[in-house]
Amino acid sequence: MRPTDGLFSLSIAGAKRIAEKACSAKCFVKVRTDVSRFVFDGGDVFAAHVVQTSSEIRPKDEIIAVDDKDKVLAVGRAILSGEEMKVFKRGVAVKIRRGCVES
Repeated sequence: MRPTDGLFSLSIAGAKRIAEKACSAKCFVKVRTDVSRFVFDGGDVFAAHVVQTSSEIRPKDEIIAVDDKDKVLAVGRAILSGEEMKVFKRGVAVKIRRGCVES
């Protein structure tokens, strides 16, 4: 639980469980292949690197970043809405809290 607002935050293990069971969940952001290692290492997802996302994502939602093969790369918090991630070409879309490399 986050101390600031009392909401839950995803762990890498939790994200992998969700990815295995709920491939249609509205919390996924698919990133370009050429930046997947950067995100895997804990780097933020920039709007220009978003390939696919749900229109229902809102800022502050918990996000699972995946690659083109739907492999979990990292977990974090949305900075932009899903629609903004699709349209914007600059700026941070998802602030990564934990990349898989840390797990």
